[in-house]
Amino acid sequence: MDTHRKVIIIGSGPAGLTAAIYTARAQLDPLVIAGIQAGGQLMLTSEVGNYPGFPKDILGPDLMQLMREQAVRFGTMILDTDVTAVDFTKRPLKVIVNGGDVYTAETVIVATGATAKWLELPSEQRLRGKGVSSCATCDAFFFKGKDVAVVGGGDTAMEDAIFLTKFANHVTVLVRGRELRASKIMADRARANQKIALRFSATVTEVLGESSVNGVRIKDSIPGADREETLPVQGLFVAIGHTPNTEIFRGQLELEPKAGYLVVKDQTRTSVDGVFACGDVQDFRYRQAVTAAGSGCMAALDAEAYLHRLSGT
Repeated sequence: MDTHRKVIIIGSGPAGLTAAIYTARAQLDPLVIAGIQAGGQLMLTSEVGNYPGFPKDILGPDLMQLMREQAVRFGTMILDTDVTAVDFTKRPLKVIVNGGDVYTAETVIVATGATAKWLELPSEQRLRGKGVSSCATCDAFFFKGKDVAVVGGGDTAMEDAIFLTKFANHVTVLVRGRELRASKIMADRARANQKIALRFSATVTEVLGESSVNGVRIKDSIPGADREETLPVQGLFVAIGHTPNTEIFRGQLELEPKAGYLVVKDQTRTSVDGVFACGDVQDFRYRQAVTAAGSGCMAALDAEAYLHRLSGT
């Protein structure tokens, strides 16, 4: 394989594969370094019903496979390995993969995404996509008329709870601490919603159910308390934050100081000339497959324009 490319794309979720489709159609011969666990967060999603063009729900892994096949059809080369380091301090830009191989490029598009924070319970992992979710706007539709719980006390948890009331019968917000961390306006909105109940000092110790969620076991998180109870719910939404996958770019690209997301200007430009970012690695607000795909298109078009400027055409 040619180790020098006009475009290298790091990541293979909706953002990365959309960028690949656009750069391949522009005859830029992109290389996608997909990662060992390719496909992004949609690989952990069961039915996807809000992606345009699919009148019937499609499984997340099936959607990613179709996007991958489309990218390959236009000439994208895909390498299923992890990027372990980068060197953006000089040109050409360097990308080092697992095993030590070095690839160079005129432009790099970063689409490494973000990883949802989980409770790290075996039962939670087992029931992911079977009633356990980290995306209310993705999955709320599947809980019409049901009782659900949301874990978290910040703005995201309040936003998720409020959104879920459009579909669910009742929403219980489980807050580990004794008060909300959410902004006053979001906390007030949640408290004013009659379909939302706030439970404080509540720690989820187990998600119940075999093939689907039918309850959660809650322990009182006040020190010294040992009271436990079972809350009957058919869905559990974990809203305790996301971690952007940016560790390999630390010291190479400007990161948002608090949460570590990539800082972009003019939609996709990072702090290094010729390096662009798209998808959840720089988007802490929307975090949807369709918005990730849209930003992947923008990054591809920006990379193409950058290459034209380099060549003087």
